[in-house]
Amino acid sequence: MNRSILIVICDFLLLSLLTFSTDINKMADEGSKSRSQVEVATNEMMNASNSDLAAAMKLALEEEQAARVQLQQQLAAVRENTNQQASELNQRAQENARLAQQFAAAQTNLASLSQQLQSTTQQAHQTQAQLLAVQSRAEQQAEIAARLRQQLNQASQTNQTDQNEKQRLATQLQLAEAEGRAAREQVTLMQQEVQAERAENARLTEGFKALATNSTQLAQEIRQNRALAPNTIFSDFVSNHVVVDISASRSGFLGIDSNKGRQTETPLVSDGTNTFALCHVQDTPFTLRDPGTDWDALSGTLTGSADVPIRSLRFNVQDPRVVMIPVTADDVRRLGRQPYRISSDPYKFQDAVLVGANEGYYGECNFQIEVDTPQYVRLDRSVLKGLFGKFNPSRGDLVFSRTGEFLGIMVNSTYCLTVHSFAASASFQFGPDVRAQHTGETLSQLSDYILQLAWRLQ
Repeated sequence: MNRSILIVICDFLLLSLLTFSTDINKMADEGSKSRSQVEVATNEMMNASNSDLAAAMKLALEEEQAARVQLQQQLAAVRENTNQQASELNQRAQENARLAQQFAAAQTNLASLSQQLQSTTQQAHQTQAQLLAVQSRAEQQAEIAARLRQQLNQASQTNQTDQNEKQRLATQLQLAEAEGRAAREQVTLMQQEVQAERAENARLTEGFKALATNSTQLAQEIRQNRALAPNTIFSDFVSNHVVVDISASRSGFLGIDSNKGRQTETPLVSDGTNTFALCHVQDTPFTLRDPGTDWDALSGTLTGSADVPIRSLRFNVQDPRVVMIPVTADDVRRLGRQPYRISSDPYKFQDAVLVGANEGYYGECNFQIEVDTPQYVRLDRSVLKGLFGKFNPSRGDLVFSRTGEFLGIMVNSTYCLTVHSFAASASFQFGPDVRAQHTGETLSQLSDYILQLAWRLQ
């Protein structure tokens, strides 16, 4: 019940008790005039109380009606959002079903074509073997015919051989030449057959390649349209991350060395050409402030299946709080990790999976796009679902799309920078002497850039 109503009712009851608790006998002795005055006063107080009660109840009713209208509007918005999400899920499910049917048909055609290609290839090998055998027989017949022709010529020259022997040699020569012609004709036919089989194999091979490419594209399209469970994405990150360990040192007061080191877990991310390890600047020894720290030496390693030295570090041009560490193709092989691809369509799903790399929590979160900050998406903290672990989204958390691609990094507890490229605004080269790079000046300039951003992005 409304608080103002309670107060008015309590006042009314109190006045009633005070009024009717007056000694009835004393009122009778004071006479009819006093009783009239009391009754008038009582009626006035009751009328006033009733009027206040009515006004309070009317106000409370208006407030409740306004609250009900607001709740109805919120309910309508939630229903509309739910219906929209259900429609999108239904469309996505239908699209996935269509793609799955196409993929199954492509796989069936691929298997059939593969069998045909295998059969024709085997037949071509057999025909090739037969061709070689027939060619060998034709060569043998040609040798026999040449030998018989030579013997017949010799017999004709010497005139010592009788007529029967000459006739026999001539007959054998004719037979050998006939068999040679037949063998050569068979060789020609088989060569044509081999060429036809080779052309058929080439056609089948091209068809096989086209079907294989189409099947691969369909499988990739299915993967791009299929939302992965947060458990799957987090499990993949646990087994596929690298450990970034960076140390910085400088000479402090009275020449005493001052060292600072930070370590974090992070993924390798690729745009198809270049690969980087990404993390938040807070997970490095560097601090964006004015004045910045002039470091004397920088060193670091990436750890996966093996240790890889860090040669340089870059600051993202869109937001220098996102740090990028270049990784070569050879480094990727040594680390034994599969780089995540930059999300090709980060807004395909309304939600994403947020992973606290160093805290071990992860969960499904809704993100919203703001027109005036197209490089960022805003975390909707009112909708945090499917959470696991001590979940408290904060800067440095990693954000993955529902398809398992890399979306970005939380630059603060509310906004995520969506990574579209690896363009850099500044960089540090690592080594035992980096004083010439004036790291403090660079960090100060980057700090000024952050302070120029909108307050909600800082």
